[in-house]
Amino acid sequence: MNRFFRTKSLLAWANLVVLLISVGFGAAAQASDRHAIDARVNSALANFTHEVKGASGLLKSAKGVLVFAGVIKAGIGIGGEYGEGALRMNGKTAGYYNIAAASIGFQLGAQKKDVILLFMQDEALANFRNSDGWKVGVDGSVAVVKIGAGGEADTNTIKAPILAFIVGQKGLMYNLTLEGSKISRLER
Repeated sequence: MNRFFRTKSLLAWANLVVLLISVGFGAAAQASDRHAIDARVNSALANFTHEVKGASGLLKSAKGVLVFAGVIKAGIGIGGEYGEGALRMNGKTAGYYNIAAASIGFQLGAQKKDVILLFMQDEALANFRNSDGWKVGVDGSVAVVKIGAGGEADTNTIKAPILAFIVGQKGLMYNLTLEGSKISRLER
């Protein structure tokens, strides 16, 4: 009898994950227009500068800023994530991109988050812009910056060529990483 309830529970969780992923990817399939993406990017950058001490200075010194606002991630054993965003250079949009990943392994939950990548060196930005599909950890090493309780960034990672910040997290998700995420250019 106990085995029966465990199987039903597992099936219920699997159905929930499939539902969350399909809702997230279904919304993503209806790709946003430029204005909607730009509005979400503006909001994410405002939240970033509000939540992270020193963010304004980092944004000013970055050669390029890639912002994905509202990335949806869900999984239970098998998971996926998707989001759309824009690359900003000198405060202006230089292109639109999406981020997608699939994963298998220990993971549980659903989450919505903003992902902000700061290209601190011209070479790192040029490599990204000249690629045809860029994979985090393969085509470029990205240092995910941890934010302390006071909103301060971990200064040990600030010297990396590409910095990543994950902010505005809503929901609960175990296993936060960007490794293996693929970033592709959107034609807008």
